[in-house]
Amino acid sequence: MKALRTSFPRSWFAAVVALAIAIRLGAEAGAFAQALPNPYRAVDGWAKLPDGRPMGAVGDLTMDPDRLHLWAIIRCTASDPKQFGTECLDSDLDPILKFDLKGNVVKSFGGGMFIWPHGLDVDREGNVWVTDAVAPKKTPPGKRGHQVVKFSPDGKVLLTLGTPGVPGSGPDELNAPSDVVVATNGDIFVADSHSFDAGNNRVVKYSKDGKFIKAWGQTGYAPGEFRMLHSIAIDSQGRVFVADRGNNRIQIFDQEGKFLAQWTQFGRPSGITFDDKGQVYVTDSESDDLQNPGWEMGIRIGDAKTGWVTSFILYPWGDPREVEGTGAEFVAVDCDGNLYGGEPRPRRIQKYVRVRP
Repeated sequence: MKALRTSFPRSWFAAVVALAIAIRLGAEAGAFAQALPNPYRAVDGWAKLPDGRPMGAVGDLTMDPDRLHLWAIIRCTASDPKQFGTECLDSDLDPILKFDLKGNVVKSFGGGMFIWPHGLDVDREGNVWVTDAVAPKKTPPGKRGHQVVKFSPDGKVLLTLGTPGVPGSGPDELNAPSDVVVATNGDIFVADSHSFDAGNNRVVKYSKDGKFIKAWGQTGYAPGEFRMLHSIAIDSQGRVFVADRGNNRIQIFDQEGKFLAQWTQFGRPSGITFDDKGQVYVTDSESDDLQNPGWEMGIRIGDAKTGWVTSFILYPWGDPREVEGTGAEFVAVDCDGNLYGGEPRPRRIQKYVRVRP
């Protein structure tokens, strides 16, 4: 009898086996991480919005280069679940806000320019970069959506990437970009897009003046493939970290797109950031019995060089899409080592004060 043959390429099987092994090892590491100490305490009611403005869904957040001010995306509509994904479409409220470390707003801008502001970065010169990750099916006719906008620290538009209002996969197009990060030499990296299966699922690299350089990645499970790139960050070594949320892993690349490693010990990652002491902070806002069995939602903290997880902030159990108070998708670290979590559904910036070394 002839052996049964399959039409699937061997590379596909190798990728699936590698991913299965990584998930198993990651689950074991995750179980250990969930037993780790929490050196932080929560501080409620930190952010104070001006003029009685209600708190909207909190998107990405990051620190100024001096780590003395926090920039945050606060989407415009406060509580209507029907407007999720289009909260700023019919609003002139500023979605980009700058806070001092006491929680006071000291600057805001961007009103009327976005539909669903999502990703945020501040470069070494203090310029503010914001992505508009509206889904194609929710994009109305017009000149907003599917772009990255660079602002001066005072809110002047300096550069745009992508074709506003037009989702696409060409060198001058983006499709619901989730996040953006700027390297020390000014090169720009965009996590494109906010979709598990239907989007571009690629990293796009531009020069500092916005010229397309290259792109890598596609939808899939193998190394260098993605299912929703939810966050992108660069560590002190210049490595590009991608929160490949749909695949329950972080993928690490050099700045030319060469695959270096994948980490599964940080759960189902939504947000990634680093401090100036070589630590990485990763938010997990979606692990549950369906999407990542055996894992708890929370913020995992570890060594950025080795990936060894050392601390864990446990969120209250629940689905962040249905339960209030289930924790952050995004995280930032100030000059004193305190954390700030951006919580979309509970609509708050949650501060965590470090109480133990």
